[in-house]
Amino acid sequence: MATALSQNLPDALKSIRTRPLFVLRLQVPPYYVVGATPGAFRCIGIVLGGSFEGERLSGEVLGGGNDWQVVRNDGCTKLDVRIVLKATDGALIVMTYQALRHGPRDVIEKLDEGEPVDPANYYFRLNPLFETSAERCYWLNRIIIELGTGHRLPDGLFTAFSRFFDSWPTLRAFKRIFGRCSPNEIFAH
Repeated sequence: MATALSQNLPDALKSIRTRPLFVLRLQVPPYYVVGATPGAFRCIGIVLGGSFEGERLSGEVLGGGNDWQVVRNDGCTKLDVRIVLKATDGALIVMTYQALRHGPRDVIEKLDEGEPVDPANYYFRLNPLFETSAERCYWLNRIIIELGTGHRLPDGLFTAFSRFFDSWPTLRAFKRIFGRCSPNEIFAH
């Protein structure tokens, strides 16, 4: 049932169209388990490196990033990740994201033990943001990633695959309707 608010929305704002940005693979060795602190159960991972590949953006993940995890009382793991991407043209891009991962206890235990698990059996979603000074990639500073999905693989090192979707077509429609940027900026990407 539509409400008065949703009935009056322009068509461009009634749905979100997305397109893939890239697939990301991170290499993280076993975590440092800090354990139960007064605030939560904490684990910290050091990102050794990795790669990312997409139609508009590809390159490597530089070593030295980190993955701070909190296992909440409800069993959900919250990730706070900070990494640096180096595009094939040398552009440096800061990528940060928070994520939530949860599922049935037996599935999460298998993940923690490094066993193979079907990604359909647990929830792993991310919301990344980007920062860069590189002119060619500057558009990344102005997009909101609607959704990223993740999956841990049991290949010895912790590995995450993520596919990120940007909502640039919807953002362009919003800006066009409400006049928040120039036509050149709207159609630049």
